[in-house]
Amino acid sequence: MRNTFTRKHTAVAVACALALGVFSATANAQIPDVSNIDQKALLVDARGAAVTNSFGECWHLSYGPAPSWTAGCGGVAPVAAVQVVAPAPAPAPVVMAAVAPLPVYERVAFDANVLFDSDKYALRPAGRDTLDEFVGKLRGLDSQSIMAIGYADRMGTDASNQVLSQNRVDAVKDYLVGKGIASNRVQTSAKGETQPTTSAGDCKDANNPKNVACMQPDRHVFIEISGNRTVN
Repeated sequence: MRNTFTRKHTAVAVACALALGVFSATANAQIPDVSNIDQKALLVDARGAAVTNSFGECWHLSYGPAPSWTAGCGGVAPVAAVQVVAPAPAPAPVVMAAVAPLPVYERVAFDANVLFDSDKYALRPAGRDTLDEFVGKLRGLDSQSIMAIGYADRMGTDASNQVLSQNRVDAVKDYLVGKGIASNRVQTSAKGETQPTTSAGDCKDANNPKNVACMQPDRHVFIEISGNRTVN
């Protein structure tokens, strides 16, 4: 019998040959080592190389995780995701409490002179005004005490003038205490006619209106105070 091959027979033979080639390549392939996580999903041969088809594409198994990228089977290398870390917030500004300045003190001293009528110890309206102004200056003053000294002129006896000077200084103290000053802060002294402001040569006339007017500076109470006060 004569063997006759047609084109159809030739095509069948070529297909069988290709099938045998693929089967041979598959027979030489081995199931990958599952301990190698990066190659679980690729079909590799006995040498460990990835099995590819006629188009150069890698054969994959139906199980296992996706393989790590390789130059032969991974195509374009994956781009690692860039984690954007937000900058740390700027620390809150440190607010420094303002330091209060230390108080500055100044030494102050002032006085007042209250005049009286002849042979009298009652305060005049002008004398009250003088004392009110004096009390106003005491605000904010850290003082120890107030000194008040009473005087009399030379008319009359020494004894009567001593009593008169004491009555005058007591009247001044009572007025200051009435304005809120503690009684123990007001120290008093009475000098009588022993320390006149005028001299005997200044007022030489007898007991008459002219001589009374001349000795007016001798009939008074002098008050003074000193202490510390903060400077504004």
